[in-house]
Order: sequence, then C-alpha cells, then structure tokens
Amino acid sequence: MPAARPARKRGHGWQSGQPARPLWQWLVAVMLQVLALALPGQALAREPNITASLVAEGPGAPGQTITLAFVMQPKPGWHGYWQNPGDAGLGMGLEWTLPAGAKAGALQYPVPETLLISGLMNHVYEHDYAVLVPLTLPANAAPGQRLDVAVDATWLACTDEVCVPEQGRLSTTVTVGTGIVGTGRDARFDAWRAALPAPLGSPASFAWDGAKVRIGIPLPAAVQLDSPHLFLGDDRVVDYAAPQKFFRQGDLLVVELDRAKIAPAQPGALNAVLRLNGAGDGVTLTAAPGAVKPGGEPVGEARSSAPLAMLVLAALAGGLLLNVMPCVFPILSLKALSLARAGESEAQARAEGLAYTAGVVLACLALGGLMLGLRAAGQEVGWAFQLQEPLVVATLLLVAVAITANLAGLYEFAVPGFASAGSPQGAFATGLLAAFAATPCTGPFMAAAMGAALLLPTLPALLLFGALGLGLALPFLAIAFVPALRRMLPRPGAWMVWFRRAMAVPMGLTALALVWLASRVAGSAFALSAALLGFLLVCALLLLGRRQRHGLSGGKPVLAGLVAIAVIAALGLPTVVRAPSAAATGILPAQPFSEDALVRARASGKPVFAWFTADWCLTCKVNEQVAIEREDTRAAFERAGVVVLRGDWTRRDPAITRFLAAQGAAGVPLYVWYPAGGGAPQQLPQVLTPAMLAELAK
Repeated sequence: MPAARPARKRGHGWQSGQPARPLWQWLVAVMLQVLALALPGQALAREPNITASLVAEGPGAPGQTITLAFVMQPKPGWHGYWQNPGDAGLGMGLEWTLPAGAKAGALQYPVPETLLISGLMNHVYEHDYAVLVPLTLPANAAPGQRLDVAVDATWLACTDEVCVPEQGRLSTTVTVGTGIVGTGRDARFDAWRAALPAPLGSPASFAWDGAKVRIGIPLPAAVQLDSPHLFLGDDRVVDYAAPQKFFRQGDLLVVELDRAKIAPAQPGALNAVLRLNGAGDGVTLTAAPGAVKPGGEPVGEARSSAPLAMLVLAALAGGLLLNVMPCVFPILSLKALSLARAGESEAQARAEGLAYTAGVVLACLALGGLMLGLRAAGQEVGWAFQLQEPLVVATLLLVAVAITANLAGLYEFAVPGFASAGSPQGAFATGLLAAFAATPCTGPFMAAAMGAALLLPTLPALLLFGALGLGLALPFLAIAFVPALRRMLPRPGAWMVWFRRAMAVPMGLTALALVWLASRVAGSAFALSAALLGFLLVCALLLLGRRQRHGLSGGKPVLAGLVAIAVIAALGLPTVVRAPSAAATGILPAQPFSEDALVRARASGKPVFAWFTADWCLTCKVNEQVAIEREDTRAAFERAGVVVLRGDWTRRDPAITRFLAAQGAAGVPLYVWYPAGGGAPQQLPQVLTPAMLAELAK
C-alpha cells in the first residue's frame, strides 16, 4: 500500500504498480546527462531559463564561518534539480575561486519535490529556491577588508519536454567585520534556512532484504505525516519511481523501497531526506546497516478523525493543567480577583466567565495563527515565540509595572478584571493578558498537540490552539456556571481591598523577573533602559493618582508623559538591543547544542542528554532546580560518561527550532535521552522528577 500521494504525472502510460521500466527510458536518462555536459558553449549564450546569483548573508570576523546562497529563479514551466536528480537530470557543478585561506563547505539543498515524466522520477524544484553553502573566512583577514568570492557554476534547466544546460560565473563580495550579531545581515536567509530539512538527531538503520530496502527512522509518533517521501542522496540504490510504503512501529517509522534493478553492493551507509508533508517540511538522516523488522501500521493519506480528536483532548488537558504549571504563576493574581468578583451575582458571574473564556481562546488562536503565518512565510518560530522578541518583553514589563501600581493603589484605572463593579470587558481583557503571559511553556499533554499543530493544515491546527485556550479558561468557566463551586468562594467585602494590595507583591516580582528576562533576551543595556522607562511610568501614574484623589482628571501633562514613554519605547529600545552575555555555568557541565555537536556526541558511543530550555520558561527553570542542576545528577552523569548538550532557546535560534519540530515539539521544555551505543532516543516528560535523570544514567 503506497503511503504517499503518487508523484505528479506527466506523459502517458504510467500506473502506480507498473513493471520495471524498459531500457529506452534508462537510455533517455543517460542521454539527458550526456547532453548536459556535451552541448557547445553557443547554446549557453541565451538568456538563462534559471537565473542564478550568489549572495552572502553578511560580514564575518576573521576565521568565522558565514553562509552564502545560490539563489535560483526558474522561469514558469522550468525546474532545477536536487543533489541527486533521480532518474534524469543533473545537480549543480561548482569550481570555486576563493581568497587564500578561505574554504567552502558542502551544498545544503532545501527539501525537493517529486516530478514523474513518462515513468521517470525526478527530484526537482519548480519555484524559486536557494542552495546554501558555508564559507570559512581566512583567519588572517583584516577587519574592513573586502574579499572577492567567485564560482563557475553549471546547472540543468528543464521543462517536461526539453533540457538546457546552463552555466555562469557568479560572484559576491564579503566584508570582514567584527562578528557582531546581526550587523549587515540579509534577512532572506531566515526563509532559506527554514526550507532546509531539519537534522533528525538520531541514527537510522537499514536492512538489505532481497529486492527490498527497509529503512527504520526514529521519528516520534506525534509527528504527523502527510504525503511523505524519502529522497535518497545515494545514486542508483533504489527504484526512484516505484511506490514507497510507510509503516509505523511506535516511535519508529519504517520505509520500504524497491531496490534498483541494477543495484550496487550493499553500501556502508545511506543518506536521505524524509519529506514529512506537502508543505515541504522534512528531516535529514543517515542510516547504517542493521536490523529493521518488516510490517507495522500502514501510514496512508486517509486518516480517521480519531487521531485529531485525541490531539484536541490532549490540547484541552494541557491547557487545563497549565493552570497549575509554574508558567501561569505570574498571572494568578489576575485570576484571583476575577474569581472573587464572580460571586457577586449569577448573571454577572456567567457574563464574566464567558468574556474571560473568549479572551483566553481568542489570544491562543491569535498566537497560534500568527505562529503558523510566520512559519509559512519562512520564519523559524515555535510556541511562545513572543517572548523571544525584546520589544514584546519590554511591553510586558511596562504592563506589569502599570498593574502593580494599580494593585498597590497608586492610581485608579479599570485595569482588566479590577473595575470596582466588575465588567465583561475587564474579564475579556484579563483573559487576553492571561493567555499571552501563561503559554510560554509546554506542560503535560501539550507537547504532542502543539507539535502536531505545526504539521497539520491550518484549520485543524487552529482547532488545537482553540482547545488549548478552552482548557486554560475551563476552571473560571466552571465556577461561573456551577453555583456550588461559586458558593465556595469568599463573599465580596472589605477583605478584597487588602487582598488587592497583597496581590501587588507577585505582580511586582513578575516585573522584576521581566527585567532579568530583558537582559537575557537583549542584553543589559536594553534591560536597564526598559527598567528606566518602567520607573518613568510609575512617576506618571503617581501624578495621575494624585490628581484623581483631588477629584481631577488625568490632564494633559500625564497624557503627554504616557505618550512620550510609549514613543521612547518604540523608537529608542530597538537601538540598544544587543546579544546577551553567556549564561552562567551550572552544576551540570554542558556543551552548547548544535547539529554537529549532537552527531559527534552520538558517534562517541556514550549516552547523550539533550536539554532544551529558555530563560522565560518557568517550567524549564523548575525542572533545572528539581532534577537537572543537582549534585547527584552530576555525579551519576560523570560515572556513566554522559555527554550533556544544552539548547538555549531564549532568543530565536533557527537550528534549535528545526530540531524541536523534527522531534514533534513546538516549544520548550524538551528533554531527549540517547542511550549508549546508538540506541533509539527517548523523549522524557516535560515535568522531571528529582531521581529520573540519575536513574537513566544507571
């Protein structure tokens, strides 16, 4: 049973189960490649059918590795080829002219597409695409020096009926700089990197079984597959046009392929790219010879509603449990007063319950929709992406300062949920703020649902985000509509004034935590500037409260001050954003996570603990205190020789985002344990117990 959609077909006589292709089709493939190399230079003088250019991402320091991009733009109806073109075609050929001491690395292709023409399977790109290549600058280059980089490139441009070999001398200039993050950077590289397949992060295996090749790929069951296809980088190992079969064996995906009719001896390794869905998401993998059991649950296009229903329930449960996760602690004071006010009357309680729920669900839908839109535009973002943005953190800081001042009685304002008589509008705004501040981390049940949301079509994905918001609002909604629960709350009275003053303490601590987070996201200068704006805001609100106590309105001076603070924040704060200083060394020695570091660690044969965190993720910080940064964990890891890799996702990191997506996770925390000797990886729960890691090391 083929698991993927048949490749788009052109020509005639092709059926999904047809016998081996006749010899003439192989001859056509060979002739195309010979033609690409043998045509005279006059044929190349025409206007290219695929326009190519070479661009650099930005300047780099001496000895630093930067990224270049071959930007390929086919005319309508034309296509270019992947590194292994399939049955016919030709990949890029390069001859570099580099400055002395510079070195170019291997080409990095985006996930390709399938194109079947007259029984020949091609691995192509029918749209604009970019092939990336790392370039290491000379170690002896001087800052300010301009380095000329050139390459003689050849490529093949084809339609359904004709192929034209093309070539060009492409060049660019790289300025040697100081290596400051983001200086002179080309923003298009974010989208081009997003099109690259993510590293699988764990080794696959393959079995050479008669006329079949079975490849076992460790892929979490939470990763949804829609139109999967496996592109082998090794030439002439499999029959490219034969139907591919996919089976699930728990967290192992088994791909069954037909061997090529004239196949080489069993290779020592297979390199491949697994396309996960029609949107072009994929993972890159390396498979070594090993045992791969046949069979499993077939993976096909038609999926029942049961998996989606289970994901919706998981999102609902995850949102419900989020109410008791550390991520939600900073806004418990907002909920507390709203819950207390909900007891004033049945009608008011229901109105506020529905308004609060609407605010929470709308915020979750907006955040989820924005995240999906950014990913569709090529941005590498995940859940809680808003707290990776310095200006968002600064905005939350100013909001926390304003709420703290209101709770402390410095001024009066209908801050969400705190109007003297209560209001649905206030409850709605409270819900918006609660969801925005309470969803940075993934708790139990959320990881699978949010990871699946990155791979599902838009409407089912938004359904999961809506279910998450409903779960988050469910306790307040229940209290609003169940009188027995509402009667358990204290009756409104004078105690609420004292309670309100007490709630200023956690909100003030939240503001201080946001100052610290601002320093981790954008540097100490940014944090100091944001704190200064918070101080000016308190001064303006004090003046407002003084006028209110004298029966006066806010007045133009206060309004002018608030507007000035907003303008300074919008225009001045972006100018002081800097790369944060390195995190302090903890008890558990760890290396920074990178794809290469994971490959090296796995190759050593030692157990590996990959740990992904962020400074704004309170669940992550609790786990670190409870289970990770412990002397007994360190001692157990030392005895077992565990290699620890720490992925810091405080600021946006495309490599970490791709790795999270490849593991079926939309955000942090994520903990992956790789056993010694290359065993299958194990995803650990989002909430760790104190002895869990020490037991794994044993």
